[in-house]
Amino acid sequence: MPTSNLTQIQYTQLDTTTWCVTAQVSESISHLVTGILWNKLLWLSSCNTSYKGIIKLNNLSWHYQVATAAPRHSVPALARKQRQQQRQGVRQLLQELLKKLEIDDTLDESSFPYRLVNSQHYVCFSHTGAGSSKQTTESNQTNFTYLHSKIAVVISRQRPAGIDIESNNISWHVVKRFYSESELSILQELSTDQRERTAKLLWQIKESFIKVNQYTLAQGLGMDYSYLIPSLIENDKEINASSSVINDIEDTDYQSVYRIATLQSQQTVIVF
Repeated sequence: MPTSNLTQIQYTQLDTTTWCVTAQVSESISHLVTGILWNKLLWLSSCNTSYKGIIKLNNLSWHYQVATAAPRHSVPALARKQRQQQRQGVRQLLQELLKKLEIDDTLDESSFPYRLVNSQHYVCFSHTGAGSSKQTTESNQTNFTYLHSKIAVVISRQRPAGIDIESNNISWHVVKRFYSESELSILQELSTDQRERTAKLLWQIKESFIKVNQYTLAQGLGMDYSYLIPSLIENDKEINASSSVINDIEDTDYQSVYRIATLQSQQTVIVF
């Protein structure tokens, strides 16, 4: 059976009504490779093999060597496994946060935004792939591959909150496709490093507002937040990607003021 565990858990209280938590979830996927080998053996046994042939197979001395890498055709299976890992991971992380806050409640997933059944707190999830790693046993006979995902949860007592965790930068061709002309004109004047950091923060702000207001993807990514770029750059210089930064932003569509927390050491942005 696969094993999953949460590590690098970090709790942050954003204000008196909003809390978030981030973590990494890892899972051994060596069972996927051995499962493929076992399926092949089952296929062999289902062929037109005589009883004597089966006896001969059973009498052989079998030596197994687990593949050091999953076959190419298993890549979709690995992708499905990581999506499942992320889905389970954020829900497990929510339970950790509720336990930390001493809240006894369950999640209602019947509609967006998600809410807790009894307290009616708003809940939002985010996750991103964080790569994979390999580990070999001391006997050097078995190789285990681990999938890693970064996951994040925010709960708010007051109103819907959005959260986005990203481990990778946003490709420039993606930025040019979705960002507004005003945003692009400012980003193009920045150094490469500053442009990548700022473009990523803008993407996370857009993603978070999509979750807050239930925008469509095209609508949310096309929103113009160019007026935030100067403060994002200034905050980046001051804290050097190590602390929480809070900004105020007016949501003109809903005529309300939201706050933005950039937890850069956790690669996370929250709109609340």
